[in-house]
Amino acid sequence: MRETAALILSEDAELPSIPELVVMTLRLRGMIMLAIPEIEVAAARWPNDDIPATCARACIGEAQMRLRMEPGVKLPQQIAHAQRLARSVRALADHYVNLGSAHE
Repeated sequence: MRETAALILSEDAELPSIPELVVMTLRLRGMIMLAIPEIEVAAARWPNDDIPATCARACIGEAQMRLRMEPGVKLPQQIAHAQRLARSVRALADHYVNLGSAHE
């Protein structure tokens, strides 16, 4: 997940072709859709006032909002959309790790 997100977020990322961008966007969306239920389960193990769990729940809400967003029609808009999805993927992966390791 992190590697896919890095493809579009790294400072030296190459500009993807439109077909590559479409595939990457679909892949990122799929990763978010798979990660959300896993993180919801992990967050549910902790009290509502637990800070890492609360942060994870907020991240889930933001990722869901990004899934509802349209990518736009111009290439810069589509790249920005993919970057937002990639940031959500990266953040969700961090929360998944934090919920498992920060509480042990």
